[in-house]
Amino acid sequence: MGILNVTPDSFSDGGQFTDQDTIDTQVVQMLADGVDIIDVGGESTRPFAEPVTEEEELQRVIPAIKAIRRISSTIPISIDTSKAAVARSALAAGADMVNDISALGKDPEMIRVIQKYDGPVIIMHMQGTPKDMQVNPEYDNIVTEIKVFFRERTSWMMQQGISLERIIIDPGIGFGKTLNHNLTILRSIGSLKELGFPVLIGHSRKSFFDMLLNLPVDERDCPSAVVSALCVNQNVDILRVHDVRKTVVAVRLAEALRI
Repeated sequence: MGILNVTPDSFSDGGQFTDQDTIDTQVVQMLADGVDIIDVGGESTRPFAEPVTEEEELQRVIPAIKAIRRISSTIPISIDTSKAAVARSALAAGADMVNDISALGKDPEMIRVIQKYDGPVIIMHMQGTPKDMQVNPEYDNIVTEIKVFFRERTSWMMQQGISLERIIIDPGIGFGKTLNHNLTILRSIGSLKELGFPVLIGHSRKSFFDMLLNLPVDERDCPSAVVSALCVNQNVDILRVHDVRKTVVAVRLAEALRI
């Protein structure tokens, strides 16, 4: 899953893809590099980020989705949003799935959107909100608590008529987690897969690389690819990344060398 942030303030690529030419160029490059899904986001969810209005988010994501559809009629598109109106408009414009960091919990109308469309839905675990999630995240047992959260959330979704086959889970690397929390999650993908859902990992360029390796954002693509390869050995299903090419290379090597 290649990330296309059409935002001015995302933590690593804010402002890079905010006009038609740069969006087109990036989409063509990701397709050439072997992307399987393009994830479009119009609101930064970095730590301490301020929310944006529905109108502003729509103005950012709808032209990007239409641009992708103009370039490719078949590549799956994911809309990264917690707003029902944005999800609804994005799906109508050509998106195929919804990626909601609030696990359908922020906007009570989001479940209605999910009920109407039949594509996949990604739900993420997060402690707090982007504005406060990194203030002081605490868990007694992070993997156990994440699994409890997903059991409860998916049970509720099933009660709302959502087929379990549509659900993908994301443990939320960096969303209300410390360095050790993130490392524990990355060691425990097998445990998360016991829940029976495809698992998405969104580790790309996250700040734990700086904490662990003292690396600035622009030097985190190679270690992100290494983590992607290690995730392959735990049978992760989707890797959400900024650098598609390095990830594809790492995944191919990991698959070739897997015992």
